[in-house]
Amino acid sequence: MAVASGTGWVFDNEMPARPVAPTERIDAIDALRGLALFGVLAINLVTEFRVSLFEQFLRKAGAPSPLDGAVAIALDLVLNSKAFALFSLLFGIGLAIQYDRLGRNARRTPLLVRRLAVLLAIGLLHLCLIWNGDILTEYALAGFIVLPFLFGPRWVLAASGLSFLGLYLATPLLPAIASLPHTDWMTQHVAEATRIYGSGGWWEILVYRMDEIPAILPLHIFVFPRTVSLFLLGAFVWRTGILRQAPSHRRLLLGVATLGIAAGGALTIAADHPALADWPVTARGLSLLSRSAPVLLAFGYGAAVIRCMSCLSGRRVLGWAMPIGRMAFTNYLAQSIILGWLFYGYGLGLFGRLGAAAALLIGVILYVVQAAISTWWLRHYWYGPVEWLWRTLMYGGQKATRPASLVVR
Repeated sequence: MAVASGTGWVFDNEMPARPVAPTERIDAIDALRGLALFGVLAINLVTEFRVSLFEQFLRKAGAPSPLDGAVAIALDLVLNSKAFALFSLLFGIGLAIQYDRLGRNARRTPLLVRRLAVLLAIGLLHLCLIWNGDILTEYALAGFIVLPFLFGPRWVLAASGLSFLGLYLATPLLPAIASLPHTDWMTQHVAEATRIYGSGGWWEILVYRMDEIPAILPLHIFVFPRTVSLFLLGAFVWRTGILRQAPSHRRLLLGVATLGIAAGGALTIAADHPALADWPVTARGLSLLSRSAPVLLAFGYGAAVIRCMSCLSGRRVLGWAMPIGRMAFTNYLAQSIILGWLFYGYGLGLFGRLGAAAALLIGVILYVVQAAISTWWLRHYWYGPVEWLWRTLMYGGQKATRPASLVVR
């Protein structure tokens, strides 16, 4: 029997279904999510909002300025693919947290399915109406695949996560199920995208954005096994209990951080080394190993931040990232809307007109503003606007958004 309560529906003889309260959150995860969001913003801004996505696959005739070249190289070495891998790892952790919190609730599976269905709906709206670089749709679909594995023990999560990772690493050796468009098509497309995105109206850009989706789809297909793998490995990490008892595992976290960053960084640099790339045998081996670099760096970055947040001095250094991480969903969508207005023809029309350095500066300013707004917002409300909507649609009924007393630490 179900009875109405002040926070939704409560079922007899089971744990009530409700959103996690701020006091129950793990601050280190919020801070890590906030830092990962900057990486996602920087890469999206420089490689997709500033210019056509396909420009990165072409050799440009003119060389960039030294500053733009340095920024592009730094982003490629430090953040490209790594920030998305870290975000995927965090999503898997979040999914496992939701699953475990609903452990005694008979409606656990329907609630989690509804959670992913809402994410899918928001992702499709974002993909079609705002920006076709969306990752929410991919995350929702990967979440549906991962959900059954959450019913299994830790070893199942680890084994299945490593299996999907192995599939991702071996993809270059397997028959291709998708391929990028031909170079001639991409060259023509980049020129057309620069014209339409830079000066087109909202409707023209909308139609063009929809037409681009089939060409972009192979990129999602290529990375999808890695996304599923990181969701599973993130769930495994959560189940180990390390994140809940980080102060007791500082040596382990430091070791993972050191190994992940050193190995991932070395593979990233080696894969781009001209002398090694020219030797066929080495080039093929590095091509396979370099695909693991974002995963290694994601674990390295994550362990470093969790280790730092496990002590008071570290919290003082990184604590500012917690609010923007708690509102990551809201901030991610807001970034798409704001950057669309800045770069597309229905706004300022900066598409194709800025170098990497200038675009990154815009990203830094936007991120700082969002961090300040997130801090202010969470002094008054428990959740960000989109987070509140997501929870409301998942659990049913309006949830309390304004606490009696809440101070952002």
